[in-house]
Amino acid sequence: MKSIRIAAAQTPEFRENVDAALDHAIEVAARAEVDDVALLLFPEGFLQGYLIDEPSARRVAFDLASAEFSAVLDRLPKSGPVLVVGLIEIDDGRLFNTAVIIERGVLIGRYRKAHLLRGERIFSAGEESPLFAIGDMRFGINICYDTNFPEAAAKIRASGATLILCLANNMMPRDKAEAFKEQHNAVRGERCRETGLWLISSDVTGERDGRISWGPTAVLDPEGHVVAQLPLEEPGLLLFDFLYIAFEDRWGMRT
Repeated sequence: MKSIRIAAAQTPEFRENVDAALDHAIEVAARAEVDDVALLLFPEGFLQGYLIDEPSARRVAFDLASAEFSAVLDRLPKSGPVLVVGLIEIDDGRLFNTAVIIERGVLIGRYRKAHLLRGERIFSAGEESPLFAIGDMRFGINICYDTNFPEAAAKIRASGATLILCLANNMMPRDKAEAFKEQHNAVRGERCRETGLWLISSDVTGERDGRISWGPTAVLDPEGHVVAQLPLEEPGLLLFDFLYIAFEDRWGMRT
């Protein structure tokens, strides 16, 4: 078996304040590097905020080929873990809810959210489920609502991955947040049981304008059990030592 240390950040919500989000990401990444983390996950829409009104989203969206996004990459650490960060992307005039994979300040890939809520009509749906790797540990990505669809996780399993990264942003009106509080891990656990994959999630936390997000930021095993989780409604960094057999079907963990 091989071991890799992975981590997920449970963060405050940053809205239209890229500098503050970057400052926070740099601080968390530095902590993760000290702890020998190889892969660090941030929430959905982390960089600019989960913005679903089109004028705001367009105002802060990044073309990944632009000088503006290059400046973002330049600010990020040139050592330490691979970062997976949620952001709003613009490409040929279309908006996407995207996760970018960044290694030492270099963009190495992206995943675009494929399954969109009715409130996310400003975004175009992604059409690909790419496979990513750190050494011989392979992973795929779902963004929040994607995890409600078995086919999204099945594509990751079929690609040969062993781990699903779930970027989420569950800042909701309090009554809705209360109703869904126990459902996030339950739904993700179903995907784990169906595929035999592990899952690690990252979410925002805090309160805003009658809304609340508790998280959760957690690790689930292939049987759908929560094996590690941060306290709800507290920013923090979840560390997990992931044991795996490269390219095989049997997986385990070490706490």
